[in-house]
Amino acid sequence: VQLQASGGGLVQAGGSLRLSCAASGSSLDYSLIAWFRQPPGKEREGVSCISRGGTRYTESVRGRFTISRDYAENMVYLQMNSLKPEDTAVYFCAARVIRVPSSQCLNSIHYEQWGQGTQVTVSS
Repeated sequence: VQLQASGGGLVQAGGSLRLSCAASGSSLDYSLIAWFRQPPGKEREGVSCISRGGTRYTESVRGRFTISRDYAENMVYLQMNSLKPEDTAVYFCAARVIRVPSSQCLNSIHYEQWGQGTQVTVSS
């Protein structure tokens, strides 16, 4: 199974982008999918996760970002609004077969499959 993230780009502060994560190669149903990001010179951090039980967001993006999933198409989206320069990062999608408690879903150690990153740059 492969995950492929797309949709990154350069946008001005206040603008919007929608990232997409496509799962291909198998009909395996990942129960948990998340978005992570790695800002320049910093460690990777969890942004948002989604399962049939709900969604979770890191505090810095809550109210601005929305994660959604199309189970029929094996797609996960991250709608990013009101972007800020501090959102600049390489964004990755990741998937896991078995759910973990929601309090743990933004921890990268739980994820088995990772897509390549897509660069998001927000100019001030």
